Amino acid sequence: MVLSDKDLKKALESGYIKIKPKPDYKEQIGSCSIDLKLGHAFRVFAHSKYPYIDPYKKNIGEDVTTTIIVKDDEPFIIQPGDFVLATTEEYVEVPDDLTGRLEGRSSIGRLGIVIHSTAAHIECGFRGNITLEIANMGKMPVALYPGMRICSISFEQLSSPAEVPYYKKKSAKYVGQKGPEESRIHEEK
Repeated sequence: MVLSDKDLKKALESGYIKIKPKPDYKEQIGSCSIDLKLGHAFRVFAHSKYPYIDPYKKNIGEDVTTTIIVKDDEPFIIQPGDFVLATTEEYVEVPDDLTGRLEGRSSIGRLGIVIHSTAAHIECGFRGNITLEIANMGKMPVALYPGMRICSISFEQLSSPAEVPYYKKKSAKYVGQKGPEESRIHEEK
C-alpha cells in the first residue's frame, strides 16, 4: 500500500517519517509522493585521466572523482552523455516498516535528465541524504540548480517491520551519508 498525501502529512507531523528540512507541503507534497530538492555537491568523474574504473580497487572513487560544490543560484551544467553523483538537499529517515521509491520528476525527464540508474529503492531503515545518479541522456547541456525539485519519493508499507533494517546491517555501506559518496563495491570483495 502506497501512502497518500494525507498519510504522508501525518507521518511527517508525527516524526514517523523524518525529512529535514521539513518539506513545504504546498510545493513538495503530491497525491502520493514528496518532491525532494537537489543539494549543492556534485561528484564528477575524471574520465580523461583514467583508462577505466576497477570496482574492486580500494578508494577508486576518490581517485577518479572530484567533488564540486555549487553555490545558491549558480547552475551546475551537465553535458550530454555525462554522469554525475549528487544528493538530495534533504536528510531522510525511513522507518523500519516502510520502503521508499525514488523517481525522477517528469519535468526534469523531459529535458533528458534521469536521476537514478539503478538506485530507486530506498530501504527501510535508511538514514541520510539520498545519492542521485544523474545522467544527461539528451543532446543539449542542461543547467541544474541547487534547491530545485529534482525527484520524488513515495513510501510503501511493509507487511511487518524488518528484522534487520538498513541502519542495522553490517553490510550497509552508506548509512548516514551526507554528500554524494563514491561506490564502495570494493568492500564486497
